[in-house]
Amino acid sequence: MRLIFSVVLFVLLFYANVPSFAQANNGPIIFHIQSSHTSFPDSSRSKGHVGDSVFYSALDHYSDSTVLIIVPKNLDANKKVDMIFWFHGWHNNIDNAVAYYQLSRQFIASKINAVLVLPEVAKDAADSYGGKLEKPGVFKALVGDVLKVLRDKKIIGRDCESGQILLGGHSGGGEVMAYIVENGNIEINEVVLFDALYDGIEKFMIWIKADKTHRFIHLYTDYGYGPKDENQRMAKLLKLEHIPYFETEESILTPQEIQNYKLVYIHSLKQHNDIIFNPDNFKLLFENSPFLKKVKD
Repeated sequence: MRLIFSVVLFVLLFYANVPSFAQANNGPIIFHIQSSHTSFPDSSRSKGHVGDSVFYSALDHYSDSTVLIIVPKNLDANKKVDMIFWFHGWHNNIDNAVAYYQLSRQFIASKINAVLVLPEVAKDAADSYGGKLEKPGVFKALVGDVLKVLRDKKIIGRDCESGQILLGGHSGGGEVMAYIVENGNIEINEVVLFDALYDGIEKFMIWIKADKTHRFIHLYTDYGYGPKDENQRMAKLLKLEHIPYFETEESILTPQEIQNYKLVYIHSLKQHNDIIFNPDNFKLLFENSPFLKKVKD
């Protein structure tokens, strides 16, 4: 797995892992920033953390406040800019995640008129804790930091504000997403989980019931204990509340079903690490969101 990460990562880092601002062959703009409103450092991990019987030091795993930002060519954002925030899971980091799961390629291929943002969470650790992003208002402040740098780089209009905000994540990234819909202090329009429903159901349920336009999608596997079992528990709660939802298999899922249903539960026979890019489900699910428009060629 680490060898695969290294090979794919080398290709991405050729143009992406730069300290400031880069545009590859008049294509997407990809750069990193630092923000004090990311997950870490955080007091709860100031002495490190033991996860899955392994100790992870604060210096190596809970001190990175990097945010990776990917902007498509021809982004149209003068007054409003839509954003997708992605949260990786265990034993990962933002650069590995964007490379191995081919998020950049899929995002650009989707031609979505939005910005893809990857805040670092627990770096290369067995830990789902979202740090400061689980606290009230911190996610809203992170959105503000992203807007400021996009304005400063003249990627968006001087008075441009945030538009639609969508959250996506894999595996352990589901925890921080649940806290963001509860404590983010900013409107979240859609949540897309990739085998990431381990807890937080009650938080998601409150958010779903708060606004009939909210969309929730969970693509889950039979991998281990968690997503499938929690998915079934959530379905029971939805039935008790008489909230309609749509269930299907990945093999027969259509773009129209993604577009037409607000609550979508998709069962996959694939492995935990394959469902994002084998096939290109990140592209499929986000490019069919009614909240997002296409860039102009």
